[in-house]
Amino acid sequence: MKDVRKVVFPVAGLGTRFLPATKAMPKEMLPVVDKPLIQYAVEEAYAAGITEMIFITGRYKRAIEDHFDKAPMLEKELIEKGKNELLQTVRSIAPIGVTFIYIRQPEPLGLGHAVLCAQPVVGDEPFAVMLADDLIDAQQAAIGQLIEARKQVGGGNILAVQDVPKADTKKYGIVGVEDSHAVTSRVHEMVEKPDPDHAPSTLAVIGRYVLEPEIFERLKNVQKGVGGEIQLTDAIASQLDLGTTYSHRFDGIRYDCGSKQGFLDATVRFARKAGYSI
Repeated sequence: MKDVRKVVFPVAGLGTRFLPATKAMPKEMLPVVDKPLIQYAVEEAYAAGITEMIFITGRYKRAIEDHFDKAPMLEKELIEKGKNELLQTVRSIAPIGVTFIYIRQPEPLGLGHAVLCAQPVVGDEPFAVMLADDLIDAQQAAIGQLIEARKQVGGGNILAVQDVPKADTKKYGIVGVEDSHAVTSRVHEMVEKPDPDHAPSTLAVIGRYVLEPEIFERLKNVQKGVGGEIQLTDAIASQLDLGTTYSHRFDGIRYDCGSKQGFLDATVRFARKAGYSI
């Protein structure tokens, strides 16, 4: 069984919920305390042993590429002013031994299409998908927990899930599983944003996935939805009959930084962890 060495970050979205802040700045570059969301995601992937970071970008996303690039002029100034601690902070943004790859998504055709754009780089290897909007505070990297779960079950698709209030099932993709009390369980049903009365459970899929490369063929053939978008959940759902898709309850606290309330909650949490009084 091949190891998971690559991760796909779909970062082409416009971030309209945070306008006007995101008019000229990618939402993934919004800072939680002193680091942008995308850096937290990269650090999580790196902590899990992933060494190839693949960004699916769009227009106006150059700031992400610049953030992980070297900054000779800035480093020179920090050296001259003796600001060695800041110098090390800047140099540690891009971990040693990590490759950063950027692919332009030509049209905003959905999360599934963004993942499909990564196929030429991912090839026939298993890979992770991480949504930077979901910031997870955990002792062990959340994506690393999914990778360990994949090893335990002998391969397959692993979806990060968490329990949500029944009234909130209409906000998420909801899975039905064989054992609703198990940490890792085989998925037999997947419904996108069901009404509470029709939801198979209260287990919601959040922005962490470990996928086998066969998902690419499903993405190519899945029926397009509203607006011609290709949905990742539809492609995963089409594989459920194979019995190789599992849910995993990760250990950690997830903050929905795609919402203003979630972003504020994450900022307070991480500021307190850094020792600030709030």
